[in-house]
Amino acid sequence: MTEGPVLYLIACGGRPAAELSPFVVHAQDQGWTVCVVATPSGIKFLDAERLAALTGHPVRSEYKQPDEPDVLPPADAFIVAPATFNTVNKWAQGGSDTLALGLLNEALGLGLPILAAPWPNAALARHPAFGQSVADLRAWGVTILLDPARLPAPDSGEQSATAFPWDELRRELTTLRARLP
Repeated sequence: MTEGPVLYLIACGGRPAAELSPFVVHAQDQGWTVCVVATPSGIKFLDAERLAALTGHPVRSEYKQPDEPDVLPPADAFIVAPATFNTVNKWAQGGSDTLALGLLNEALGLGLPILAAPWPNAALARHPAFGQSVADLRAWGVTILLDPARLPAPDSGEQSATAFPWDELRRELTTLRARLP
């Protein structure tokens, strides 16, 4: 049994994924039940044990077997943080080769609220396919938090995680929570 609406926090393979714990606590303080799902690359960046302890749910990164029960409650909303170049482009093309993408595609089809914070490096953000993918996702109702001026330079290392828009995500999450029943 869950208390409050269920937020699926999708983490892709980027340094900001290592900073999910404080955001999870903030979401819980806002009344959300949080479940973390990671891409196969995202799982490498986060502390799955810590996140499972915080949320009370396992961190999922793989599809379950067809005869296995779902271990996560159904989602009411989604946040993708960080959303990588690869995930944004595959998602906009309808690719579902990972659990995270499959869930995001279903969420689009169900009309659930989705907030994404893409975090490619600045060079990848200028790729024409990325711009089109962001435009398509926005047109389909996904709220995208993307400030190209804040994106890290290629190979910038640790500094890139400090510029990630966690504060903006917190504000958007509060707004989203207020709109749900």
